[in-house]
Amino acid sequence: MRTFKVLSISVLTIFIILVIALNVVMIKQQNHTDGQYRVEVKRLADEIEETGSYNPANYSFIKGVYTGDDLYKNDATYVIIEVKETLYRVEYTTGNNNVLFILVNCILGVMFLLMCSVLVYIWHNIIRPFGSVKDVPLQLAKGNLAVPILEQKSRFLGNFTWGVNLLREKIEEDRQKEFAMQRDKKLLLMSLSHDIKTPLSAIKLNAKALAKGIYKDEDRCRIAAESINTRADEIEHFVSEISKASSEDFMNFEVNQGEAFLSQIITKVQARYKLQLEGTGTEFTIHKYDECILSCDADRLVECLQNLIENAIKYSDGKRIEINFDKMDGCELITVTNSGCTLEKEEVPQIFSSFYRGKNADKISGNGLGLFICKKLISLMGGEVYAEIKDGCFSVTLVVKQA
Repeated sequence: MRTFKVLSISVLTIFIILVIALNVVMIKQQNHTDGQYRVEVKRLADEIEETGSYNPANYSFIKGVYTGDDLYKNDATYVIIEVKETLYRVEYTTGNNNVLFILVNCILGVMFLLMCSVLVYIWHNIIRPFGSVKDVPLQLAKGNLAVPILEQKSRFLGNFTWGVNLLREKIEEDRQKEFAMQRDKKLLLMSLSHDIKTPLSAIKLNAKALAKGIYKDEDRCRIAAESINTRADEIEHFVSEISKASSEDFMNFEVNQGEAFLSQIITKVQARYKLQLEGTGTEFTIHKYDECILSCDADRLVECLQNLIENAIKYSDGKRIEINFDKMDGCELITVTNSGCTLEKEEVPQIFSSFYRGKNADKISGNGLGLFICKKLISLMGGEVYAEIKDGCFSVTLVVKQA
């Protein structure tokens, strides 16, 4: 905000200096013009002295020459000269254009007022409202979801504050879902742990009895062994429940199925990565495609392609990334390929599992969720995804239904 004030004052000061300089130049030019009539009067006197007459077309500032009875006929601007003992009344104009001078300054004055109005408008409708919300993203990042966000009537920041409010609500919603999920899983684990104790105690008692030889007859030993086996089956069931609970989806996937042009999807991806990849020297090629309407969630499909390209940036040799297109059975096939694949072929079937990271990812940061998210989203949109390694290149294809 302080920078804007300094910038505004600097711009207005420079404008005023330029106006003053322009006025100085105009005044000097006007004074220079004022002296021209004297030169022409001298030339006129010389011409009359030499020829006894003169040609008015040769003079720009002389408007008339009179002598005799017409010497003082009006009050126009004039000068009296004497040539061969004859007085001549020479009317002239100085070329002064005060109207133009005033008009130029009026225009500059209007421009100055317009500049002031624009700066004031920017201050009241953009700079000051933005100052009230500029710290909100930082507070949200710190976890302070109670930070106040004032509603803005300005059309410039109205959507921004509305979007930030939605973001805050989404973060709060996700946080509550996470808390609920953690609470439910904790209660489940506590319940299962308690349930495990009963069969475990029975196993320990029967095991001790068998170890100490308390049961003398064979039937009694057999019953104890069967009891141990039964209790072990119960524990195995509880362990299975724990595994099932831990493998449940930990992310909430929502898809708003609709329709979108293929060009709409590709344009967003190109705008996101073209300059970035060109800056790193990576050849980024989007091959030609036939326009069509896809049955999908446009934002989610863009997210899938972004995940694929981010993976390609991380795990490729940085030389080439390309997007190819094909059609098959009423579906659009969108394939993202990168050169320099270091993934082992036997790992391909596992790469769509959550948290799975290949052997080539040891020194690369990540969480192993990119391809997992792609598979989930594409499945919810009624499509498929598959990957392959060919000629040292890694390709992932999204199969999206056409509308």
